[in-house]
Amino acid sequence: MNSVRTNSDPSGISPCSSLKVLTYNVHSCRGTDGKVDPARIAKVIAHCSPDIIALQEVDVGRARTQGIDQARIIASHLRMEVHFHPALHLADEQYGDAILTALPSRLIRAGPLPSIGEPRGAIWVSVDLGGTELHVINTHLGLRRRERMNQVVTLLGPSWLGNPVCQNSPFVLLGDFNARPSSLAYRTIARQATDVQLDAKPRPQATFPSRFPLLRLDYIFVGNGIVSLESQVWSNALTRSASDHLPLAAKISVPLRPLQEITREGGLEAAMP
Repeated sequence: MNSVRTNSDPSGISPCSSLKVLTYNVHSCRGTDGKVDPARIAKVIAHCSPDIIALQEVDVGRARTQGIDQARIIASHLRMEVHFHPALHLADEQYGDAILTALPSRLIRAGPLPSIGEPRGAIWVSVDLGGTELHVINTHLGLRRRERMNQVVTLLGPSWLGNPVCQNSPFVLLGDFNARPSSLAYRTIARQATDVQLDAKPRPQATFPSRFPLLRLDYIFVGNGIVSLESQVWSNALTRSASDHLPLAAKISVPLRPLQEITREGGLEAAMP
């Protein structure tokens, strides 16, 4: 499944690595047909062939979904490692966001975002692309406009994207933002990062609801030299039944930099608050 490709130019232009990232709200693996089926979600993802996956609405140990660890089951099907952050704790039950990849990776931060009602959070993982750190932040924002703006301000602040590490390195911010492109939350993020679907042809595609997609709520934003090569919302009989959202994938080109350059600019550990 690993599709990472490295290209270098003999003229001296910096080499880059192309890979595919995907964001997918899996709705606790409960499909529009009412069936809870993590294996079906894994099948959807496998068809997309991503290298890095961001999942939202993942159940771990919840009675409503047979008490299984959906994050680990999906990762096992895909032969990937998983990093999970439970935005919601209910006794021994957990519900939240996950990042999966077969590439070398490590968890940098996982924590809550300011929320009203249902708790929301984010998870930040560093992926090693042969010495270049690619920073991936997965999130699921709230339903209220003011709540989303507070969450966006936090994500752009010093604990997340505003951290010197993300300011000096390529990053991907992706997830279910529960916001339309006309919203202040979206426009605030878009001033600091690029929406990969803006390069889509003929136009950006909606991701929700999966059976009759009308709204763009799921996004992949990139920054610091990353170029979007192509993007796709996967809509077919399988994806329309697997979840109430459609998966969004993007092929991106990431500029490669020696790790020592990043270290001289502050370093990952030095920059962490």
